[in-house]
Amino acid sequence: MAGGGFVGGEAGKRAEFYEGKITGYFILACIIGSLGGSLFGYDLGVSGGVTSMDDFLKEFFPGVYKRKQEHLNETDYCKYDDQLLTLFTSSLYFAGLISTFGASPVTRKYGRRASIMVGGASFFLGGAINAAAINVAMLIIGRILLGVGIGFGNQAVPLYLCEIAPYKIRGAVNQLFQLTTCLGILIADVINYFTEKLHPWGWRLSLGLAVVPATLMVVGGLFLPETPNSLVEQGRLDEARNILEKVRGTTKVEAELEDLVEASEAARAVKHPFKNLLKPRNRPQLVIGALGIPAFQQLTGMNSILFYSPVIFQSLGFGSAASLYSSIITSAMLLIGALVSMAVVDRFGRKFLYIEGGIQMIISMVIVAVTLALTFGHGEMLPKNVAVLLVIAICAFVVAYGWSWGPLSWLVPSEIFPLETRSAGQSLVVCVNLFFTAAVAQCFLLSLCHLRYGVFILFASLIAVMTFFIIFLLPETKQVPIEEMSQLWEKHWYWKKIVGGPDIDREVVIQHQHP
Repeated sequence: MAGGGFVGGEAGKRAEFYEGKITGYFILACIIGSLGGSLFGYDLGVSGGVTSMDDFLKEFFPGVYKRKQEHLNETDYCKYDDQLLTLFTSSLYFAGLISTFGASPVTRKYGRRASIMVGGASFFLGGAINAAAINVAMLIIGRILLGVGIGFGNQAVPLYLCEIAPYKIRGAVNQLFQLTTCLGILIADVINYFTEKLHPWGWRLSLGLAVVPATLMVVGGLFLPETPNSLVEQGRLDEARNILEKVRGTTKVEAELEDLVEASEAARAVKHPFKNLLKPRNRPQLVIGALGIPAFQQLTGMNSILFYSPVIFQSLGFGSAASLYSSIITSAMLLIGALVSMAVVDRFGRKFLYIEGGIQMIISMVIVAVTLALTFGHGEMLPKNVAVLLVIAICAFVVAYGWSWGPLSWLVPSEIFPLETRSAGQSLVVCVNLFFTAAVAQCFLLSLCHLRYGVFILFASLIAVMTFFIIFLLPETKQVPIEEMSQLWEKHWYWKKIVGGPDIDREVVIQHQHP
């Protein structure tokens, strides 16, 4: 049959003819593919715990250890303010930021599977070097290799899950990335809780166990099918049809395959995908998906709480073991939030979860700020009832993030880019995300020291801004096929003024014949 048009034209009209069911092959592909999130999660969880361990601080950061032992008034907020210590954490994310630009051509030319395996191998090397570290330089080198692993993994895994999933359950499937991230955080916190008691080498075990999820990712990648989208993009149509039949559990895949072929032909017409992101018709994806959402995700303050939850709880007067135990509680809440999001995201939609989560997070941050303003900063242990209130407020914040800005900030960008800019767009998403992750990580303890409780008011204010950003600029994307997304911008009250304007690329019509 003859067909033509840009992505989202004829392609969108075929979505109702897609057939398929949930198969064992599809489930296996999702489980293996989503393991990339466990790398990110394990590092988020393990870093904060290790940097609060006395044995680790004494060996690498003796000045911080000395301040930690002092209980002077001015050190309540400032005892962990050390830029070299925070560089240990944030160096990983600066490395990930740079490496994601290398991941984009690998993902596009060699496939999502190749990037996932490269990420796992680099993460393995980084974990091994960190476990054997004898000086700060070795720690930083190990962190850089971990960062390369996360740069490749975070670039490829959300794309993989989005492309392998049937469009009606794409939201839940994509959130497997967030689920494995949350599991990685929880497992890391539990490991830290036990290794903290193993003197003087417990921290080495915590850092070294990063090789476990990395090994699973590399070995699993050997059995991972490439996505049909990527195979079509590489011109391997027979393999694409074969994989599509296996993951959909039916031989009636012509409609979906034709859409993929059309999208691929449009993608091949684009020689410079990064430059193409600047075109007016890609402006919504650039502003919302590549810049706004990944930056705002970090400006919620959530990753700072994850990085430094043991440090925060220690600074608030909890003992070392108690602070790690509190971190396990908050990590469990994050996991619960991810499970809730998976269950309802394709029913209630993305915008509802963003807005509800934002409101709950604002309230939680205000409670934390007011509580600290009234009760904290006098060089004394917090009263038990105040400590309990803080943990409850932080848990309410974490669970809200767990079903809103956490998973959705990987889901929405990965589903709104057209195929011709999808790999480049996802690289920019990861780049912006990791830049703000590193910046917030580098600045948080300094801000906590100087702004004191005001840092939580700052986060609450930023969450209010980003909630209005979602309300006014993001259309609902639930159960919309990826190749139909362009139609959402053409109907949106604001974006239609931009994407509907003259753009030479919109006049490109891809004509092809199918026998």
